[in-house]
Amino acid sequence: MRVTRSRPSRADTDAGPVAVPAARAAAPADTPDVAPASRGFLARAALITAVLTAAGALLGLVRDQALARLFGAGSETDAFLVAWTIPEFASTLLIEDGLAFALVPAFSLALARRAQGAPGDPVRALVGSTLPRLSLAFVAVSALIAGTAPYLVEALAPGLPDPALAVDCTRLTALCVLGFGLAGYGSAALRAHRRFLAPAAIYVAYNTGIITAMFVLGGHWGVRSAAIGVAVGGGLMALVQLPSFIRQLRRKAGAPAVEQPSTGVSERAVTGALVASVLLFALCRQSQTLIERFLASTLDAGAISHLNYAQKVAQIPMTLSMMLCTVTFPVVARALADGDVERARDRVERDLALTCCMLLLGAAVVISCAPQIVELLFQRGAFTARDTSATADVMRVYALGLLGQTLTGALVRSYFSAGRPSWYPVAAMATGIVATSWIGAWTVGSWGVLGIAAANASGITVTAVVLLAGMGPRSVPIRVRSVLGELSKPVRAAVVATIAGTFVAEQVPAAVPGLAAGGTTVVAVFVLLAWALDAQGVVPALRSVRTLTRRLTHGRTR
Repeated sequence: MRVTRSRPSRADTDAGPVAVPAARAAAPADTPDVAPASRGFLARAALITAVLTAAGALLGLVRDQALARLFGAGSETDAFLVAWTIPEFASTLLIEDGLAFALVPAFSLALARRAQGAPGDPVRALVGSTLPRLSLAFVAVSALIAGTAPYLVEALAPGLPDPALAVDCTRLTALCVLGFGLAGYGSAALRAHRRFLAPAAIYVAYNTGIITAMFVLGGHWGVRSAAIGVAVGGGLMALVQLPSFIRQLRRKAGAPAVEQPSTGVSERAVTGALVASVLLFALCRQSQTLIERFLASTLDAGAISHLNYAQKVAQIPMTLSMMLCTVTFPVVARALADGDVERARDRVERDLALTCCMLLLGAAVVISCAPQIVELLFQRGAFTARDTSATADVMRVYALGLLGQTLTGALVRSYFSAGRPSWYPVAAMATGIVATSWIGAWTVGSWGVLGIAAANASGITVTAVVLLAGMGPRSVPIRVRSVLGELSKPVRAAVVATIAGTFVAEQVPAAVPGLAAGGTTVVAVFVLLAWALDAQGVVPALRSVRTLTRRLTHGRTR
């Protein structure tokens, strides 16, 4: 299906207009800060992000494999994973879903004003007014977490058999807050400048630090070595971006200074209300982990570990699919800073189509081949066949919520891309958390860890539905009915592909051949059905692959 780009009338849209900054005066076409992102640039940026994201995810698997091999899935690992809540919260609040939602639009606006020749350097002024205060806040939070670690552990996991070990690990991981905060700040600034190499490399540095610490210090410090690695890895995340960040601050503005009318937007680029709204949303989203570990701490030893391993693997398709939204979020923010709502809406709708297709294909593979994946990745050393079976079951249930996770991550960017506080996403996420809590408390007694995983999947799906229902004046006004109609195509393809892949994988007893057979079946069935249904997220990708193949073939025969 070919999409014709034209400005729709009010009757053609499902939502009213969104409040965005007024359109700015156009800057010179040769100004690098204002040139719109081309498809070629976005493709290269997405490729860089994909490669480094995949490398970081692979190292994350190696990290989890090392944790499973060295310390198994017992009470010692459970104690560390309770402390692991700190870096999980910090990464969400400061790198992924929190601080970036406030800083990327702010830097995009500063870059737009710099390109128009605003007096002084708006980018350096923004850094000077925000970075010192935020750094002090990061240090204060680290100290607060370390000081209150015994109370945090008691609140997070009251049934933990070895709280002293968890307290030690919590105090060590608290040091990562400063590193994560500086890393998140640098990532937001560099992505707004359309620099994606260093931000995409941060999880490579992070996981390298943890893996190294576990193998070097594990014999003496036990599982505390992993907590030390978290603190070291957080520092590496900030250091790997520092050279590029400094280079961008030294850049000269590309246009001569001209007198600009005062809009008041720059003065309120990063307000307390904006920071509070994005951090509260991220806090609510990450509190799903708190609920899981609180409920799982009352179950048999190893329950928290099974939930952790299953979640880490199941979320890999979501992490890879969200890389496109990470690349295009600055593009959407810049379009709104320039007052171009139509360009922002077109970008968001295309992102939703492509990310959901990628996610559904990955989720189908995870559900079909869960036992083979877990056995291949973890079943060695202290991680037994019983742990494999329990983790695979949980992973399949988790995967049912991946579409809700991806939609939530993609849609919330539309709410915050204008750089203004929005409390609707907080309310939507709070609704999902209530659903997670109620369902988890109701099912944990009879279903155990499977009930906890089902509660997670249900709660995040509720959040995604509420966010979709609120699209309009509060966000980029996408055409919800059209998006849902398009989304139904890959969903149907994924259901059929999952059934076929599960059947094939179960016929092969060995893990590697079973994964290969089931995964190949899922990919083939999904791609064929999605292509037959003319899914927008699949057809352009197939055309790109065909074009690339022709170019490579042409290059060989020249």
